[in-house]
Amino acid sequence: MRAVRTINESEFLRRKRREILFSCLFFLVLLGGISALPMLGESLVRQAAASADNWGLSFPEPGQTPVGNADAAFLKDYNCYFVGDTTQPVIYLTFDAGYENGCTAKILDVLQKHDAPACFFVVGSYIRNNGDLVKRMVAEGHTVGNHTNTHPDMSAISDAEAFRQELEAVEQAYFELTGQDMPKYYRPPQGKYSETNLAQAKEMGYTTVFWSLAYVDWLEDDQPTREEAFAKLLPRVHNGAVVLLHSTSAANAEILDELLTKWEEMGYSFRPVTELGAAE
Repeated sequence: MRAVRTINESEFLRRKRREILFSCLFFLVLLGGISALPMLGESLVRQAAASADNWGLSFPEPGQTPVGNADAAFLKDYNCYFVGDTTQPVIYLTFDAGYENGCTAKILDVLQKHDAPACFFVVGSYIRNNGDLVKRMVAEGHTVGNHTNTHPDMSAISDAEAFRQELEAVEQAYFELTGQDMPKYYRPPQGKYSETNLAQAKEMGYTTVFWSLAYVDWLEDDQPTREEAFAKLLPRVHNGAVVLLHSTSAANAEILDELLTKWEEMGYSFRPVTELGAAE
């Protein structure tokens, strides 16, 4: 059921600010072409770009940091990251886990072999139905992050209480299973977000984690071949890459050992998401 949107004063002001920003962009482009955009100043362009509510990337150069539809400087204001330390050949591995289909144990075996920490973003039902795997993740030093309780379109939720309930239900399930507080790392389902969401997550103490490298690996009946996977994941890797993979992917489970080996041969090492922002 789609949440009913309520607009408080701060959200109303944010919306009006966006309208003004985009009006400025429109008239400047009409008057002076694209070359007029720098006149807006870096922060103005940044705020305008951040109004998008579907996370997206473009890759201008192989091996270089991609461009997000909201840049790192803007996201940092909301304790949000899509890329890590771009000065070092490091990779932050993340897996989205909406359900279990028999691939995760093999993925964990490979991560253990390479001594590679990862963050598994799980939904509430994953914790309740796959307790042994979640306990193994924790025992082997991985981070278990919050992917919401019911995997909704979070950009449709502006009500603070409804947003909080989606995250707190997962926190409760994690605590009941492990006896520990859940690490405060959050990934919006499908990368759908709003500026309001980013502010709400920050208020709850969360770091929001998008990604800078991913590929279409989630279609269970149309899995990529080894060649297709490597064609996407090898040329586009870059310093500080936050890699999104799905733990439901049989292809990922099959290629992960070889993939991590290839990245290691390229000079990369693996770091935990808990170090995102540490180089700042």
